[in-house]
Amino acid sequence: MAKASEFKRVSVIGLGYIGLPTAAVIASRGIDVIGVDVSQKVIDTINSGSIHIVEPDLDIIVHGVVNTGKLRATLEPEPADAFMIAVPTPFKETPEGGSKEPDLSYIQAAAKSIAPVLEKGNLIVLESTSPVGATEQMAAWLQEERPDLSFPQTKSDSADIKVAHCPERVLPGYVLQELVANDRVIGGMTKACSDKAIELYQTFVKGECIVTSARTAEMAKLTENSFRDVNIAFANELSMICDKLKINVWELISLANRHPRVNILKPGPGVGGHCIAVDPWFIVDSCPDEARLIKQARHTNDEKPAHVIDLVTKAADEFKKPVVSCLGLSFKPNIDDLRESPALRIVEHLVKTEIAEILVSEPNIDSLPDSLADKVNLVTPDEAVEQSNIVVGLVAHREFKSLDLTKLAQKYVIDTCGLFR
Repeated sequence: MAKASEFKRVSVIGLGYIGLPTAAVIASRGIDVIGVDVSQKVIDTINSGSIHIVEPDLDIIVHGVVNTGKLRATLEPEPADAFMIAVPTPFKETPEGGSKEPDLSYIQAAAKSIAPVLEKGNLIVLESTSPVGATEQMAAWLQEERPDLSFPQTKSDSADIKVAHCPERVLPGYVLQELVANDRVIGGMTKACSDKAIELYQTFVKGECIVTSARTAEMAKLTENSFRDVNIAFANELSMICDKLKINVWELISLANRHPRVNILKPGPGVGGHCIAVDPWFIVDSCPDEARLIKQARHTNDEKPAHVIDLVTKAADEFKKPVVSCLGLSFKPNIDDLRESPALRIVEHLVKTEIAEILVSEPNIDSLPDSLADKVNLVTPDEAVEQSNIVVGLVAHREFKSLDLTKLAQKYVIDTCGLFR
């Protein structure tokens, strides 16, 4: 295991759902960590010992490492031994529509921001989930900014700066445990790059560090999330078929999964988040003619919210004064993350069409996003059920599972996520 002294200072670029926990865990190992973000509010929050995201126990660790001086946040990058880039990699619509392409502008901006403070011997690790070739592109951008330094694409193992890709693979709600326990795929641009990256990750990772190429590491993360997306698409397609045939999809899946070699995943209102709803498009963009199944799965999951909206609209037609309570806004249970959330898209559409009075219950947020502010009421789970005649289960938060189901007996219930099964 590498000694902490080999990396006396580490800089984490991007203090979001991955960057902040990573910075905090490394700082808890006694290494000085400089966190960099573009938001002054985020910087001030972290430097006060608080956090701006919801993740179990993260507040305790951040408070501790900030108070001991091991973690400090800033707007501008500073010199460090290693730089870990954990910025967003969203997608953008293709000009002709029907597909999406990766947006690497955040990675490019991060590379340009750290370039002035790079020094010979530094390690740069791209953690952002990225399309194949993004690590090489980042190294090219860095070379343009710092022609006085050598990079792996020109000097191989003898390069001044080592560059690698190591995609995060953690589950929201369990990030702190999985950052330490999970195996990590480390793809250096050269062997020397991989060796240097392993030294860094072994300061806090107990799982195995598995070496491969940068391109294979990039593809590994995309493959993991595309696998889940394809399987969720099968479950979502089944749920739509079952709605048409008047079959309980939850009972059906439970029965089918009794087969020893069948494991159907759970359907939902769609697929959201910064990974599964995004990453498959990176493969489709790279190989559009070959990635036909992956592309169709994306379309199937993207179309599921429209199916839910149709169910709610038909239900609203049955009432003179329909009041719809929507349980959940986040993209998955027990977190506050609204990125690419199908539940949020569904509520936004229902509000826009004005088919009913809309109530929203989301226990993990204190205020509604701008798209819903002043348009709907944020209520408790009990209030949502009591004040509505149509209840739509969108996210299986723990608070919803403790609801008194007898109160639903007189309600029109649309359960998209198995909340009341």
